[in-house]
Amino acid sequence: MPVSLQDTRPPAARPVHLVARNGLDALGLPAVATAWANANGFTGETGRVLVLPDAEGGVAGALFGTGDETGGHAPLLAGALARALPAGAWYFANPPADAENAALGLVMGGYGFVAYGKKPSREISFAVPEGVDVARVARIAAGVSLARDLVNTPTNDMGPAALENAVRELAAMHGAGVGVILGDVLLERNFPMIHAVGRASAEAPRLIDMVWGAADAPKVTLVGKGVCFDTGGLDIKPAAGMLIMKKDMGGAANVLGLASMIMAANLPVRLRVLIPAVENAIAGNAFRPGDILKSRKGLTVEIGNTDAEGRLVLADALALADEEAPAILIDMATLTGAARVALGPDLPPFYTDDDAFAAELWVASVAAADPLWRMPLWMPYDGKFSSKVADINNVNTDGFAGSVVAALFLKRFVEKAASWAHFDIFAWNPTDRPHGPAGGEAQAIRAIERVLRMRYSG
Repeated sequence: MPVSLQDTRPPAARPVHLVARNGLDALGLPAVATAWANANGFTGETGRVLVLPDAEGGVAGALFGTGDETGGHAPLLAGALARALPAGAWYFANPPADAENAALGLVMGGYGFVAYGKKPSREISFAVPEGVDVARVARIAAGVSLARDLVNTPTNDMGPAALENAVRELAAMHGAGVGVILGDVLLERNFPMIHAVGRASAEAPRLIDMVWGAADAPKVTLVGKGVCFDTGGLDIKPAAGMLIMKKDMGGAANVLGLASMIMAANLPVRLRVLIPAVENAIAGNAFRPGDILKSRKGLTVEIGNTDAEGRLVLADALALADEEAPAILIDMATLTGAARVALGPDLPPFYTDDDAFAAELWVASVAAADPLWRMPLWMPYDGKFSSKVADINNVNTDGFAGSVVAALFLKRFVEKAASWAHFDIFAWNPTDRPHGPAGGEAQAIRAIERVLRMRYSG
């Protein structure tokens, strides 16, 4: 439930005692509390919360099991407290090793999607340990919540036009500018693949372009896949494959969450956000298998499968982004099922040929408890999307290394950027996690924010 963080501890705040596995005796708790824990079989197992009663039948405090897990999302484990503690004010009796991530985990764990009637049942406040930057935690949590809200919103309320409105609302909060290339104007302005993918929808396709910051600052450009729903096109998905396709704009949602963090921190960069917003729908004018599309870059693309549409809209947007040679160019997309098969839902792969940038991302992912894994841009696979009639095909025919091949496809459209990285994210929690409920999720953006903050603000 919603969690607010406090710099100081109010007099009525109750303690949360962190208990490692089988570490109860080491805490030196009153005998009655230890007896209560033993009677309830509490051994400090990961994520378990046990409320301690007082002599009047009220709440004296709580025990929280930290187990012995390390790495991954473990520093965010305190998020489980947000859904288990009684309402009121709390504090850590023994501060966690990573206090800032614990505080962030609390706020992230208290997230709820309430736009359609679900309401929080209670609220808690938490006094953070000394040294935690509450303002920074709030900025990061706000970006995470924005990404989650956008992904969780169903397509009837989050189509291309609504996604454009979400960008405009974020831009207005921070004084950014927004331009939009809409419908058939995409053809006039040379974005043929964005137009082709989105033209069958009742809502016109569009390229959303948000710019913020000083023109002479280092250029950081974010490109997010904004496929607001993906039927698969004429290569239609089965019904089960469409159930959560509202999340196919998860790349757009995540770059907007990241943009929110950057602008709220007032990082000294010139930020540009590009979102090709479309719906991959089915109608008489839908693009077809076997069609050959010309891209903004001039490469011709044979359509081997209309369900590989994300790379097409990203390619046109990346080509535009690359034209001004940004210092950092990042694209994010719910691009391939192959990435999930390889690494599962919690560990997004990323691709870059900049070893120094990759190293920064890896260190940041560990520090931010935002797991990432570098995958190879394996150039021997570059020929897998060859075509006999066009420059390239949009899919590889043998079905192998789908995420790698998709990354190599996108790489064809980036030449001038000093550093480029592609993130193949899932943007979804299949089940409840301590740091967030099942549903839309922010992935990789806390690690990326950390890299940008370290580079540009010291």
